[in-house]
Amino acid sequence: MQTQTETRTKPVTFDEFAAWYPENSVKRYELHNGVIVEMPLGTGRHSRVTAFTRDEISAEIRRLKLPCFIPGDCLLKPTRDEAGYQPDVIVLDEAALRQCEPRWDRESIITMGSSVRLAVEVVSTNWRDDYHFKFADYEEMGIPEYWIVDYLGLGGRKFIGNPKQPTLLICQLVESEYQIKQFRGDDTVESLAFPELRLSAEQIFRAGLPANELA
Repeated sequence: MQTQTETRTKPVTFDEFAAWYPENSVKRYELHNGVIVEMPLGTGRHSRVTAFTRDEISAEIRRLKLPCFIPGDCLLKPTRDEAGYQPDVIVLDEAALRQCEPRWDRESIITMGSSVRLAVEVVSTNWRDDYHFKFADYEEMGIPEYWIVDYLGLGGRKFIGNPKQPTLLICQLVESEYQIKQFRGDDTVESLAFPELRLSAEQIFRAGLPANELA
């Protein structure tokens, strides 16, 4: 996700950020290390990949009649107070919302990792946010599954290898730590949240291409 930093003179807490967030705003914002950042519109390819991923997961939820959903708006509060995120795609558990999230009905705020079945970030030029900060924060929250969709192969070589190539990293929580699997090309996605999902990494990556560029 790309970011544009807002000018602020002092660190902002999550609650200050939530109170500040403009109602019915057409723009999206996140809180990174106490600084409010505007999330500009993604590229056309980024938007296509995000939409395809969201639609495929939504179809699986409908097919299996699962008690979860993908919200239109959602603000995620990590354990540390100087961060707040809006994942590109997030799947929420209906029962957990009722039991564990007192701020959901009023503010669309999620504070417990157990309320999230899956979080997805589609990588842009500011890839360090997804690979470093969000990885650590989602792990600390206890979000059980986190996808990093690096359809352009932008991430650091220690994450996606050398030479760089499009890679889907699926991070699954095992004993409070993320275990990472890489998926490329015709590799079939292996999701704990959606074990019957039949989708290859290449299908996700190629979703970013317009029809006249598909072979």
